[in-house]
Amino acid sequence: MNIATSGKELIEICAAEQISLSEYAIRYEMETKGISREEILERMKQTLEVMREGATLGREKEVHSLSGLIGGDAYRLQKYHDKGTSLMGNGIVKAMAMAISSSEVNASMGRIVACPTAGSCGILPAVILTTGEILNKTDDELVLGLLASSAIGIIIGMNATFAGAEGGCQAECGSASAMAAGAVVELMGGTPEMSLHAAAIIFKNILGLVCDPVAGLVEIPCAKRNVSGAVNALCTADLVMAGVTSKIPFDEALAAMYKVGVNLPVELRETALGGVAATPTGKAMQEKVFGKTNN
Repeated sequence: MNIATSGKELIEICAAEQISLSEYAIRYEMETKGISREEILERMKQTLEVMREGATLGREKEVHSLSGLIGGDAYRLQKYHDKGTSLMGNGIVKAMAMAISSSEVNASMGRIVACPTAGSCGILPAVILTTGEILNKTDDELVLGLLASSAIGIIIGMNATFAGAEGGCQAECGSASAMAAGAVVELMGGTPEMSLHAAAIIFKNILGLVCDPVAGLVEIPCAKRNVSGAVNALCTADLVMAGVTSKIPFDEALAAMYKVGVNLPVELRETALGGVAATPTGKAMQEKVFGKTNN
């Protein structure tokens, strides 16, 4: 099969072969890994189940990080959701709760799926699972959504970075949100081109987001950025399904994200030397956890 090295090529291949992003991802895995379609689907079903576990645990009971810096917020959100009094509606609030649950499970050394990173692990599960509930999708359909997200992830990995240490949080939560938005568009019946419009819009909206983990831990502000990324993905999917397009093509938006990321000062790329990590409260938290602060 032809292998896409850009979003433009991905759209062209899908159009020429009349396939979806998820089908492209399946063929890509079969071609590059030498495994069967059935094995790919089975592995992704297992991935979905781990995602579901992580998105559920923190909503059923309070889960706290080993450092003690975060915990219990997913449980609080779920209780708020259950009251049915939210401003934005239960779908969005449940997605928020799922996103922060996975982040809390990660910080407690529980099992999560790094998708594409541990720091952004809550976004894709929250978005996929919430979409599945709203649209009454089966697990088999959700697996295709995950595969669609991976098709976009392949192009991001080829042309940019997922690492906060290299590209800031825009590369972590931004990439996860872009992948999630594109997946939802496919689940809603959109085309590959529409999915990439969604991903491009995400990158434009999150451009310049720094990576500034308090005490160098993937907890503050990371967990709440997963919430923001999930909501961003769901909103953007609706934008695109309404006919809104990105005026800047996906490839150009991705290139801009990467360029901005590598030009961020070192203090804003996962070193805990800048941003909220360098605030008086951030430094006090680091001292509480480790007994010292960065210079």
